Amino acid sequence: MKPLREPAFARLWIAAFFSETAEWMLQIALPVFVFQATGSAATTALSIVLGLVPAVLLSPVAGVIADRWNRRLVLCVVCAGQAFVALPLLFVASGGPVFVIYGVMAAQAGLASLFEPARNALVPELVAPEELIGANGLMSINGSVARLAGGWAGGLLLGFGGLGWVVVAYLGVLVIGSALLARPFPRVAAPKAAGPHEPVLRAWIDGLREIGREGRLRLAGVVVVLTSLAQGMFLVLFVVFVLEILDGTEGDVGLLRGVQALGGLAAGFAVATVARKVAPAALLGWGGLALGLLSAVIWNLPMLTVSLGVFIGLFGLVGAPGVLAGSGLLSLVQTAASPERSGRVLSTVFAGTAGFTALGALLTGGLLDVLGTGVLLNVQAGLHTVSALVVLGVSASGRLRRDPIPAVPRSG
Repeated sequence: MKPLREPAFARLWIAAFFSETAEWMLQIALPVFVFQATGSAATTALSIVLGLVPAVLLSPVAGVIADRWNRRLVLCVVCAGQAFVALPLLFVASGGPVFVIYGVMAAQAGLASLFEPARNALVPELVAPEELIGANGLMSINGSVARLAGGWAGGLLLGFGGLGWVVVAYLGVLVIGSALLARPFPRVAAPKAAGPHEPVLRAWIDGLREIGREGRLRLAGVVVVLTSLAQGMFLVLFVVFVLEILDGTEGDVGLLRGVQALGGLAAGFAVATVARKVAPAALLGWGGLALGLLSAVIWNLPMLTVSLGVFIGLFGLVGAPGVLAGSGLLSLVQTAASPERSGRVLSTVFAGTAGFTALGALLTGGLLDVLGTGVLLNVQAGLHTVSALVVLGVSASGRLRRDPIPAVPRSG
């Protein structure tokens, strides 16, 4: 918990909690609303994809903004912008056409693509280098609590009060997050000087080249492809799994998605304390392997029972390896990328995540009627397992070494 002794990181940590809570409210409520309104898994998949594509398209801009602009100010403006672009959902809640949701999801995703690289590039400036993994663990705790609070609130408010209640609560939470980011941060490390202000596309390509020449970043790229495909499949299949296979309700969707935070909390505390010195690749590999195997158990268990209590326990448990793997991946990228290019590298990683998540959702929407839910759920679990085995295999071979990173000339 040492990073929380730094006032700047503590304030960022709290602001991130409110931002992620708001995000989870919409992540739960909107796909369920679309599925109930249309009854189509393919349409639900399309809504998810439209909420991901902007992150891919804006990747070059997002990374350069994170490297050139004041990162705290970027975060503050993004929170305010997300609140503004959500206002049309009040029109949908009062009987407006469902397709308006697609535009809102696209706008939200575009703004989120600016938020993630700036936040994760800012963390190393606010904590000592030896506390970086612990700080990422604390951010994972944040994400877990936000998932529990936001997922539960999104499903519950949608079920009892409709979409309008969700939107009002979402706006209130984002206002708090934006207010916490309004004041400047005192830094442990000086802000990294930006490189020459070359054109945006050239600057982004420079970040891509760093991924290509650094072994740890190449490995992270393989993990991003496989696990993001799995996540895209999950986003579509989870709604179908709960509503049709488990015969659950909107509240059950929010509960089961949010309860993953319980395991995530335990894992986040572990990463922030006893496991903060564990190598990122070990966290990524073993966490991913446990996630894949436990997912396979969950997806096949309805052959024996559909008891909601059993699945509450299992979904709570599966949150732990997810946090371990996520913390390992983020720490691997943060420590492998050079400080001058960290925003661009992170934005490329997040863009790849969004792009392959969208592809996974599209493939699932198109193949669901052909292959069936059961087959696709097992493919989803298998992708996590294969990704983890790749990481563990590379680590065991000794090829996961620190490659030299060429220096970037500083502008005078």
